[in-house]
Amino acid sequence: MEAFSFATSTALSQTSVHVRIDRLEGNQKTIPYSILLKCPDLRHRASNISNHSELYVTAQIWADSKPLTLPVQTPYKTFKSTRVWNEWLSLPVTYADLPASAQLALTVWDLSPAEDRDSNLHAVPFGGTTIPLFHKDNTLQKGRQRCRLHRFKAADGLSSSSTPWVIPPPRRNKNSAAKEDVVDEQIAEMQRLEALLKKQEMGEIPTNSTLDALVFKKMMKIRSDALKAETAAASRHQTNGDDAEEELFYLDIELPRFDHAVVFTDIEYPPPPISSIKIASDSEIRLRPPPEVSFGPEIDPHGDEDGEAGRLIRIYDPETGRGDNPAESKHRRLMRSQQTDALDRDRKPDVDTRDKINKILTYGPMHSLTADERDLIWKFRYYLLRDKRALTKFVKSVGWNDIVEVRQAAPLLDRWAEVEIDDALELLGREFSHHIVRGYAVERLKKADDEELQLYLLQLVQALKYEATGEGDDSSLARFLISRATTSFTLGNFFHWYLMVEISDTSEDQAPEHRDLFAKVEYDFMIELERTAAGRETRQTLKRQGELITILAKISKDVRFDRGARPQKIARLKKLLSDPKNELTNFDPLPLPLDPSIKITGINPNDCNVLKSSLFPMLINFQTTSNTLYPIIFKTGDDLRQDQLVIQIITLMDRLLRKENLDLKLTPYSILATSTSAGAFEFIPSTSLAAALAKHKGSLLSYLRTHNPDDSDPLGVRKSAMDTYIKSCAGYCVITYLLGVGDRHLDNLLITPSGHFFHVDFGYILGRDPKPFAPPIKLSREMIEGMGGPQSEGYARCKEYMFTAYTTLRKHASLILNLFALMGEANVGDLKLVESAGELVKERMGLGKSEEGAVREFGGLLEESVQSYTAVVIDRVHDFMQFLKK
Repeated sequence: MEAFSFATSTALSQTSVHVRIDRLEGNQKTIPYSILLKCPDLRHRASNISNHSELYVTAQIWADSKPLTLPVQTPYKTFKSTRVWNEWLSLPVTYADLPASAQLALTVWDLSPAEDRDSNLHAVPFGGTTIPLFHKDNTLQKGRQRCRLHRFKAADGLSSSSTPWVIPPPRRNKNSAAKEDVVDEQIAEMQRLEALLKKQEMGEIPTNSTLDALVFKKMMKIRSDALKAETAAASRHQTNGDDAEEELFYLDIELPRFDHAVVFTDIEYPPPPISSIKIASDSEIRLRPPPEVSFGPEIDPHGDEDGEAGRLIRIYDPETGRGDNPAESKHRRLMRSQQTDALDRDRKPDVDTRDKINKILTYGPMHSLTADERDLIWKFRYYLLRDKRALTKFVKSVGWNDIVEVRQAAPLLDRWAEVEIDDALELLGREFSHHIVRGYAVERLKKADDEELQLYLLQLVQALKYEATGEGDDSSLARFLISRATTSFTLGNFFHWYLMVEISDTSEDQAPEHRDLFAKVEYDFMIELERTAAGRETRQTLKRQGELITILAKISKDVRFDRGARPQKIARLKKLLSDPKNELTNFDPLPLPLDPSIKITGINPNDCNVLKSSLFPMLINFQTTSNTLYPIIFKTGDDLRQDQLVIQIITLMDRLLRKENLDLKLTPYSILATSTSAGAFEFIPSTSLAAALAKHKGSLLSYLRTHNPDDSDPLGVRKSAMDTYIKSCAGYCVITYLLGVGDRHLDNLLITPSGHFFHVDFGYILGRDPKPFAPPIKLSREMIEGMGGPQSEGYARCKEYMFTAYTTLRKHASLILNLFALMGEANVGDLKLVESAGELVKERMGLGKSEEGAVREFGGLLEESVQSYTAVVIDRVHDFMQFLKK
C-alpha cells in the first residue's frame, strides 16, 4: 500500500466548522394564473417578482436527527445579475466535537409580505439541502460542493433526510432514451470540468490566468445548458407521472481544505474504575445458599471447569469504585464509635501488623490509603503518637465529616510528635480541607524562619485556593501569611507581587472566585500594613514599585512593536529611559522588586540594550546605593511564572544539598513575574555554550583555559574554575532530569568566565520537549570534553557528584512532591498540560525502588544519554535553524 498521510478530527480542537456560500443557480418557472387565483399572496413573493431578489441562506449542524448548533445566516446582500453571496459562515462547533453522523443543513429563504403559517415570520423556504460532513469512509468533506436544492422545503437534517444534496437519477423511459443520453452527456461533461477545477484549486493542475478565464467562461455556459436540459428532462418525467420537480436549483458551497485528509476519530474515554471490594471466598459463599438465577438462551451455567460460572454472577456497577461503599462506611463509623480510648491506648501491634504499618508509613504524599489501611492506622493511633511520619497517614484515615471521629481525632494532633515542614505542606493540599487540620499545619509553619518560609511562599499563596468554603473570612493560612508579610519587608514584597500576578490573571483557566480570593487577601494585607508603625511607608514603597514596573512594561511594549531594526530599537529605548517625564534616571532609593535587598536609585540609559530575541527583551542597568550597577532583563509578551517556579525549585534543591555539605556551585538567578505577560530576571554575565564553542573552535576546555589559565595544571585550567564547572554540570544535570526540563540545546546552556555552568529558558518541563527522542539527561559530548574527556578524572568526579546529589534529593522527595501538589491548580504552562506533575518527579526519583536500584537505573540513563546520537543531531539541527534566522 502507498503511504497515506492524514490527520484526526480530534486534532482540530481549535478549528470551528466553516462553509462558504457561493452562488445559487437554476431556472425558475413562471407561476400559472390558475395557481395565482388560488394563492394571490404568491404574486408578492420576492422571488416571483424578480429572478434576482434578495435571498439569504442559513446553515445549521445536525446529528442523529437532532440539531447540534444554532443556525447562522448570511448578511443582507443585493444581487444585480446573479445570486452570488461569496460569504464564509462560521458555525459554533469545532471539528473535534463533530460526530460521524454530522450533517450540514442549508436553507435558502425567500421573503413574503404575508406571514408564514408555521413560523409566523415573513421568511418562507425557497429551498433546502442537507449534505453530510463526512464521507462513507469517515473522511471529512472538503472543497467545492454542488448541492441539489429542494424547492419550497427547509433543510431538515434528519438521518434519512427528505432534502438530500444528491438525488439518484430517475428510471429511464424507453421512448425518451435518446434524449436522456444527451442530457447525461451534458451533465457528465459539466461534472468532469468541475472535477478539473477542484484539482486546480488544490494545486494539482498549474494555473494560467488567460486560458483559465476563457475556460471558466465556457464552463459556465456548459453548466447553464446542462441545467436547462436537466430541468426539461425532469419536466418530462413529471408529465409521465414521475414525482420529479419541475424547477431545478443548485446551491454551490465550499468547505475548508486541509493539507491532509481528515479522518473522523472518536474520543477515547478512560476505562471504568475497578472496585476495591474483595470477593468472598468459597468457604464464605457456601455458608449461604446460592441465589436462584435464570440464565438466558445459549448460556451454559456448567460450562466453566471450576463450576464458578453457575453460582457467581458479576455485574458492572458504574458507581462502584468511585467512592466509599455506603455499607462499609456505616460499618466503620459503628466500629469506631464503639471503640473506647482506654482500650486503644494500650493496644500494640504484633509483628505482622507492625510490618504492615511500617509499609504504610513509607508511602509517599500522593499515595491514597485503602479502607483496610485507614482502619489499621486508626486502630493503633495511640501507638503511633511518637512517630511523626504517621501523622499525615492518621489524618487521611479520619472521616472529617463525622463529628464523632473529629472529636476523637482533634485532641491527638496536639499530642503527636512534631512533624517536618514537608508534612505540614502536605496538610495544606487539596485533600485536606478541614479547618482543624489546616490550622495545625499553619502552627507548624509558624516555627519556620523568614528565609525558609520564602522558599515555600509561592506554593503557600496557591494553597489559599484550597481553603474550605463556608468559613467566611476565617482562613488561618491567610491570617498567618499576612501577619508574617507585615513584619518582614522581603516576605511582604514577594507576597504582594505573587498576589498581584494572580489578580491580573483574567484567562479562562483562572476561576473568578480565585481572583476574588486573592484580591481579598491583598486588601486585608494592605489594611494590616496600615496598623503597623512602618506600614504606611511599606505601602508607599510597594506603590512606587508598581509605578516603576508599569513604566518599564510600557517602554518594553513600545520598543518591541517598533518597526525599525534593532539599532533603531536601542536608540528608542535610550530615548524613552532618559525622558524626564518617566523619571527613571534618578529617584529616591527604592527596593528592587526582583531582589528587595538591592536598593536602586536610577537607570543609566547609556548602559542599556535590546537583546536579540523574538520578544526583544530589554537589558537595563540599575544604579544602586552602593555605587554599583545591577543588570536585569525585563521582557513583555511572555508568562514567566513557569520559569519562576523552576528557579524556586532549583533554589530549594541548592539549599537541601548545602545542608548535606554538598555545594555544587549552582546559579539560581533571581526571577519575578510581575504579571501574566511581563516580568524581570537577574542578568548573569555569561555566554552560551554554542557561542563559546564557535569562538574557541569547538573546545569548551579552550574557553576555560582562556579565562582561567594555569600552566602548572595538566589541563591548563585553574583548579577552582574546573572544580566549579564540574560541580555545576553535575548539579544541573540531576536537577533538570528530575524536573523533566526539555528543549536543552546549546543556546540554553550558559557558562560564566569563572566556570559556573547553568541553564536558562524553562519553557518545557515535566517531560515535555519539542524535540523528539531527546535524551532524559543533558550531558553532551562538548560538556564532557570540557572536563578533560570521557576517560578523565574530571568526568569521573562529575559522575560521583551526580550520584551523590541524586541520592540526597531522593531523601527530600516528599517536600518536592508536596510543592508540586500545591501548584496543582496554578495557571502555569506545563502544569496544565500534564495529568499529574508529581507523578513524573516521583517516577524519576525512583521512589518505588530501593536506593541501590534507583541509582543503578539513573546510571544507566546517564550512560545512554551520553552515548545518544540523537542529542548530537538535535544540536546540529538547532544550529542550522538559528543560522537560517540570521
